[in-house]
Amino acid sequence: MKLVSWNVNGLRAAYNKGFLDWFQKEKADVVCLQEIKVKQEQLDLFQLNPMGYHSYWHSAEKPGYSGVAIYSKKEPLSVKYGIGKSEIDNEGRVLTVEYKDFFLVNTYFPNSQREHARLDYKLMFCDKILRFCKKLKKEKNVVLCGDYNIAHEEIDLKNPKQNINNAGFLPEERAWMGKFLSQGFLDVFRDRVKEPHHYTWWSYRPGIRDRNIGWRIDYHCINEEFNDRIKKVYHKPDVLGSDHCPIYLEVKN
Repeated sequence: MKLVSWNVNGLRAAYNKGFLDWFQKEKADVVCLQEIKVKQEQLDLFQLNPMGYHSYWHSAEKPGYSGVAIYSKKEPLSVKYGIGKSEIDNEGRVLTVEYKDFFLVNTYFPNSQREHARLDYKLMFCDKILRFCKKLKKEKNVVLCGDYNIAHEEIDLKNPKQNINNAGFLPEERAWMGKFLSQGFLDVFRDRVKEPHHYTWWSYRPGIRDRNIGWRIDYHCINEEFNDRIKKVYHKPDVLGSDHCPIYLEVKN
């Protein structure tokens, strides 16, 4: 089962940059999208259900902002929109689908922003999503995918020293990521890939992506008990169309 996660930084923009060609080529079982910046009523039928996929949407109330979506070949057993906290759910940040063996949680973590203006909101979100995943884990396995907006360790970004006080690499954010992983969850990519220079986000500034000056802020994390079911994890940094690249998790049937 191939699970793909991608922050598309605007789904309509991604469609104009070849999203559908990529989608048809991948033939993934599930595609989780973040920062879609669109509501269902703004899309046509083919965009809503390409190639017969089922699709589920949790958009932000604010137009052109945030939002997550899931395309699934197989109809899930259940779908949960949000986590039951209005400050989070109004921004369209969490969408969960249930399959036979696991819950798949598609998540777009807040950005702490310049001057750390939303750090308190970010940490509140982090606390709530951890509680949410721990509750799900009592029922069955959990895969938490998406844009966490956190580079956990120095290996996860090109220039850690220059970014020590920048959003996404703040001590408080990194500490939460460590706490999350200490609660029985696993960063699947880092568990299997130990070498540096693997990133999932690059600035749009000219030459930055070509020189691979990036950050790894997109993840598939699982509960540790599910680890023996993981077949493969990887990124595709050559896929363009967003400032993020898609990330992949293959689960044994």
